[in-house]
Amino acid sequence: MERDPMHLIADGLGPDKTALYIGDADAAANIEQLHQLGIVAVLNCAVNLNVNYAAPDVVKNRHHAAYGPGTLRTYKLGLIDGPGNTVGQLIAGYYLLKSAFEQRMPDTPSYPLPSAGNVLIHCRGGRSRSVIIAALFLHRECSDRFVTLETAIDHIRQQRQLHPSEWHETPKPMLIELAMEAIDALNQWH
Repeated sequence: MERDPMHLIADGLGPDKTALYIGDADAAANIEQLHQLGIVAVLNCAVNLNVNYAAPDVVKNRHHAAYGPGTLRTYKLGLIDGPGNTVGQLIAGYYLLKSAFEQRMPDTPSYPLPSAGNVLIHCRGGRSRSVIIAALFLHRECSDRFVTLETAIDHIRQQRQLHPSEWHETPKPMLIELAMEAIDALNQWH
């Protein structure tokens, strides 16, 4: 299905009342668009996808990976798009996304990126792994708007323009089951 690489999912989130976007690999790689949308942090949910955000002035050596300050704050959660993940990974994904909104950067030259701003969550296609983590987050953080996990998933499907013919795998059923287990575990802790 053809759709835009990135969609606004919800706003008014976190202490700064900023926005959450979901996108695919192309959206995550479009640094100019991310900056235009005020996105300051990116959570990559895909174990089989890496995006290099190292600033362009980083010296590259063919024997070493590029490293150095990035153009965005980045977080990585290595989910598989199917079976093989753990409940702990979904819980970690929830907390990583929550942290992307709440983390505060010190005002020093070694931390040049701002604290406040919008967040992009993505995976390779922006249809399964990122959807389940975003749904878990919205259900936990905005339970008045997203009373159930399914309410959050339905909202994301519509905002992300996922066609009903895709819903059986957006997100994958085993990820929904893990998210339900994660909710039970989180409810026991809090």
